[in-house]
Amino acid sequence: MTSPRPGTIASLEQLRALVGDPLPVVERKFHTRLNATARDFIGKAPLAFLATADADGRPCVSPKGDHPAVAVVESDTVLLLPERKGNRLVYSLQNILANPAVELIFVAPRTGETLRIQGRASLVDDPELCAHLHSKGRPALLVTRIEVTKCYFHCAKSLLRSGVWDPASWGDEIRVSFGDEIAEEGGMAPEAVAGFDAGVRERYRQDV
Repeated sequence: MTSPRPGTIASLEQLRALVGDPLPVVERKFHTRLNATARDFIGKAPLAFLATADADGRPCVSPKGDHPAVAVVESDTVLLLPERKGNRLVYSLQNILANPAVELIFVAPRTGETLRIQGRASLVDDPELCAHLHSKGRPALLVTRIEVTKCYFHCAKSLLRSGVWDPASWGDEIRVSFGDEIAEEGGMAPEAVAGFDAGVRERYRQDV
């Protein structure tokens, strides 16, 4: 059996000794329902990160995006997240079938604070609802329905440190070649990479 690396934190007591305890007032920000501020934030947030885990606890985080908002508030305890065309790997969706516990982080442009929501998710195939939650005339493929159990705002420190909303801090655009990624694993001949990447760019243009 491998020995723990020196300095490994192995208990909550060790962790608290380093980090400290939260101020008692901080825990008063947690809600079990979506208040007016949360509902307004969701209505202006075009991006969210959805965290799920499979039956064995293996995690997955997936970005979700829509404009002007990625999710719809059905009530102060229910969110609707329409599913759009993607790579069809459906990691998050199959995780929900095995383990309905989810968490989302909602992000709004030029805003440092984020909104975190915990809940239980189910997948809904309702043609009328999918048609209602359309994008560019195309109905949602299905809808993830999330029953909210915890809701709270996260402070702006991480986004401020990152400079994500400050153009002066941005580096050059990072270009990702899916053709190269696939070819590296032996799934594509090198001469096919350029054509594959051109197809990806075209799908970005047509399918977003």
